[in-house]
Amino acid sequence: MNPRDHVIGDPVDRQHLPVDEWRLVESRPGGELGQFETLFTTANGYLGMRGTPEEGRPVHAHGTFINGFHETWQINHAESAFGFARTGQTIVNVPDSTVMKLYVDDEPLLLDVAELEEYERSLDFRDGTLRRDLIWRTPAGKRIRVRTSRMVSFSNRHLAQMTMELEMLDGSAPIAVSSQIINRQDGSDDFGVHASPGGKNDPRRTTTFDHRVLVPHQDWHSDRRMLLGYRTSDSDMSLAIGADHQVDSDLEVEQLVSTEPDQGKHVFRANMVPGSSLRITKAVSYHSSAFLPVRELFDRCRRTLDRVRAEGFTPGEQDQRAFLEDFWERTDVQIPGHPVEQQAIRWCLFQLAQATARADGLGVGAKGVSGSGYEGHYFWDTDVYVVPFLTYTTPLWARNALRFRVNLLDKARERARELNQRGALFPWRTINGDEASAYYAAGTAQYHIDADVAYSIAQYSDVTGDLDFYDREGIEVLAETARMWADLGFWRSHGDDHHEFHIHGVTGPDEYTTVVNNNMFTNVMARHNLHRAAEAVRGLSERNPAEYERLVAAIGLDEGEPAQWEACAEGMYVVRDEAFGIHPQDDSFLDKEVWDLPATPPEALPLLLHFHPLVIYRFQVLKQADVVLALFLRGGEFTLEEKRADFEYYDPITTGDSSLSSVVQSIVASEVGHHRAALDYFHAGLFADLANLHGNTADGVHIASAGGVWNALVHGFGGMRHDQGTISFDPRLPSSWPELTFPLTIRGSRFRARLTRSEISFVLEDGAEVEVDVRGESVRITAEGVTVALADQGPRLGDTDLSEPVGLGDRRADGSILTSSVPADPDSPWEFPVAPEEGQEASA
Repeated sequence: MNPRDHVIGDPVDRQHLPVDEWRLVESRPGGELGQFETLFTTANGYLGMRGTPEEGRPVHAHGTFINGFHETWQINHAESAFGFARTGQTIVNVPDSTVMKLYVDDEPLLLDVAELEEYERSLDFRDGTLRRDLIWRTPAGKRIRVRTSRMVSFSNRHLAQMTMELEMLDGSAPIAVSSQIINRQDGSDDFGVHASPGGKNDPRRTTTFDHRVLVPHQDWHSDRRMLLGYRTSDSDMSLAIGADHQVDSDLEVEQLVSTEPDQGKHVFRANMVPGSSLRITKAVSYHSSAFLPVRELFDRCRRTLDRVRAEGFTPGEQDQRAFLEDFWERTDVQIPGHPVEQQAIRWCLFQLAQATARADGLGVGAKGVSGSGYEGHYFWDTDVYVVPFLTYTTPLWARNALRFRVNLLDKARERARELNQRGALFPWRTINGDEASAYYAAGTAQYHIDADVAYSIAQYSDVTGDLDFYDREGIEVLAETARMWADLGFWRSHGDDHHEFHIHGVTGPDEYTTVVNNNMFTNVMARHNLHRAAEAVRGLSERNPAEYERLVAAIGLDEGEPAQWEACAEGMYVVRDEAFGIHPQDDSFLDKEVWDLPATPPEALPLLLHFHPLVIYRFQVLKQADVVLALFLRGGEFTLEEKRADFEYYDPITTGDSSLSSVVQSIVASEVGHHRAALDYFHAGLFADLANLHGNTADGVHIASAGGVWNALVHGFGGMRHDQGTISFDPRLPSSWPELTFPLTIRGSRFRARLTRSEISFVLEDGAEVEVDVRGESVRITAEGVTVALADQGPRLGDTDLSEPVGLGDRRADGSILTSSVPADPDSPWEFPVAPEEGQEASA
């Protein structure tokens, strides 16, 4: 195991972030600013506000983001070629409305220098509100209590509500509060803090622009409202921001309002005396569009703010709590007696809500709307890690996420034609549907994105029974992606009776091995895509002839195509190497020597930041689980013995450089019997952001990893699988956990599973009764509940050492011997390589 993935105990500083099962709590300011800004983000899937202080500093990177709101730019390839991605897309840091600066005796409150007698900041998972409560002792000895709150609404996705409450405890002083809207994307704030730090040496970071992004179109204000409007320079998207204020106080409060193209200010002034108080509420609305004029968005902001003005903040706060009560009823995974893990699990699940709840068909980015990492792009991991969580808990959100893919189908068809393929090819990374990967080898070549999309659509249909979406939109995606595979692959004959279907020149999920032939993950997932498309089209022709005829007309479907897809699936080449007893990751993977990870210094990780890709590509070394991911997603196609052999071979050469890997390794480790490794990998995913294990939490939440945490709990430890319409359970409860409880929604019925060391029980909470399978026994879930005794928690392999590569010194099928090494330091003394004498083995 990679040291990063071996998390022992609680890796979080509990003096700074004390344990609270329903809140993330900060006991003092400071720490890693970028990480904490991400951890305390408030968002709803459409709008996200990083957890920066109301004063505007100290700060690592301010950030307010709108899902899908982006700027485009020309990708300048050093050496271009036909079909390379031409247009980059980067999420825009939209104007910041979180700022409410406080001055007492004209001295600003700044957390990094202020004398604070009390301090607590918390993000409550039950009402989605970020709160801060502090007592500031000013340099003049005056004491003032400052309470603030920030809430991005789930019920109204265009709205954020903020408050500031001041209470003078000792002394009298003039105070001022400057509430602002600031365009940070195109400049710096009052303190010279720029919107985006750093450059682009790390490919996980975002692009900085050398031109004005947000072009001002209009600004306006009244005595209580501010409005700013913009268009992006190149993508030509429009944006409007509006803010309303109200002050409640017995004091006489002077108010000054002004707007200019890149800033709006509403200033409150008063003279406070001991015991006096003042409360300011700030309602903010964001509206964006790909084509509407700014004036139309101004009107939308006005309507949003008018409703809040008429109703006040209380209805919005009540709606927020009710929304999240429903969410937790559907999703809460509980481990009694383990508050550290419980808090982290709820934080991860809450991040999934903040990334998806009100995305409403806009897609789910790798960072949600919590940061600018990966340019704000959407990747295949949403379909594999996040959509399944939504499918089993909140099907409406899953449908919205899948409709994002449906809406990109025409662009996927264009991309397929550009790469000389039939059907449709979805982009590996994108915002607007155009491929935005400038490095095709580790990006565009990941054709498996088609099969991943098809997988999530098929799973959604099976689990929810939503034939309306499936028949009208889903099957068309399955058909067009199956066409791509049938066209991309080719037949290779080994005689009259043996024909194989091969797929060449692709990259699997592992980005440390690129442009290969017969990547195992790709072939296995493509096989499922082809099978499922054929089955779906035939079923549609029988079940819904009208929709079938529409499909035939829409894509020019030939009646013989489903049979061709079936043939390709049946002939798909998925080889097993008999010398090592495993599935090779691709045709040439086992020909390479092994990268010696145990001998690699920790400071050389992640490899992508310290070695040229060509160096990495020459070795057997993985950025993330590839074959192992296929073993989970298509588990019914492999035996337990095959899964164990594959896991034990690939685990020691998987770096953990990707946050996507540990949760999948946890699931398969659980299944095959490596219980200790399963728990270690689970913790690596669970604390990826809370402990900043990958060193880049500052760029935003690892949303897919958070989705993987749910998968590891339910599929890994809960042992739940879904195959051919059957829900089954084969549990693997960790020995240190007394029980595990989680809800699931299947075809409109919600039930709760409770797993202990000796049994698993189910209770129906809503909907019709459900049939499931527990280790081969059919079980009917009713409102009265049902319990099944368990003899064990599956096979246990003890504390097997998984750090050393398997097979070193063994002979490959061609007779050569497998060795391992680390790329040499070019400054070290060079030794001329000497061939082993006859009968000798090469040194490993």
